Amino acid sequence: MDKVYASAAEALDGIVANGQTIAVGGFGLCGIPEALIEALRDSGVQGLTCISNNAGVDGLGLGQLLATRQIKKMISSYVGENKEFERQFLAGELELEFTPQGTLAEKLRAGGAGIPAFFTRTGVGTMVAEGKEVREFDGEQYVLERALVPDVSLAKAYIADRSGNLIFRKTARNFNPDVAMAGKISIVEVEKIVETGELDPDSIHLPGIYVHRIVLNANPAKHIEHRTVRNA
Repeated sequence: MDKVYASAAEALDGIVANGQTIAVGGFGLCGIPEALIEALRDSGVQGLTCISNNAGVDGLGLGQLLATRQIKKMISSYVGENKEFERQFLAGELELEFTPQGTLAEKLRAGGAGIPAFFTRTGVGTMVAEGKEVREFDGEQYVLERALVPDVSLAKAYIADRSGNLIFRKTARNFNPDVAMAGKISIVEVEKIVETGELDPDSIHLPGIYVHRIVLNANPAKHIEHRTVRNA
C-alpha cells in the first residue's frame, strides 16, 4: 500500500478535527514534524489536547498553535522557554498535565503496545500521584499510570519507504517512535522516501504497520533552541 501524500495539508485532510487528542514527536525543537505542525495550525482546528514532551518555543513548534489559541490542554514533561505558554497557564487559559519524562514515553509506548496501564515508582509521594491508585510491591510504593492512545499522532522520521517502514536519525529519534506507535492514526513527516523493499529490514526502526500516512519534507528548517558559541 502506498501511504505517501502530496503535502502535509493533504495528509491531515479528513483526519484532524476539533477537540481531538494529538501527540506530537520531538524533544525541544529537535525532531519535530515541522510541516505537519504548520499544516495543523493552518487547518484551524480548535480545542486540542496535545501530548508532547514540551510545547516548543514562542513562534516555533507547538508554540505556533499556542499563539493561535488552538490548544486547550498540554500533557507534557517540560514547558520552559515559552512565554506565551506561561502567560496562558498563569491566566487559567490553558490546562496542563505534568508527566515525568520517562513516564510520558512509557505511557505512549504502552498505548502503542496495547497495554492499558502500568505501575511505576516515579512520582510516588508527589503531585504526580494525586488521584491515582498507589499499590505496594515488594515493600515499595508504585503509582498506576494509564497508557496514552491519541486520536492522531504526528511524528518525524528520516527515511520511509512507501509502505511506511521508518528509519530515524540520531537524536531526532527521541519520542518519535513512541508517538507514531501510539496514535489511532499516525502521520509521519520524512526527509527521504524510497520504494518499498529498498530498506534493509534489519535497519528499520519502526515497521509500517504503525504508520497510516507519509509526507515528504526534504528540506526542514531544523531550528535549535539555543546556539552557544565561544570567541576565537
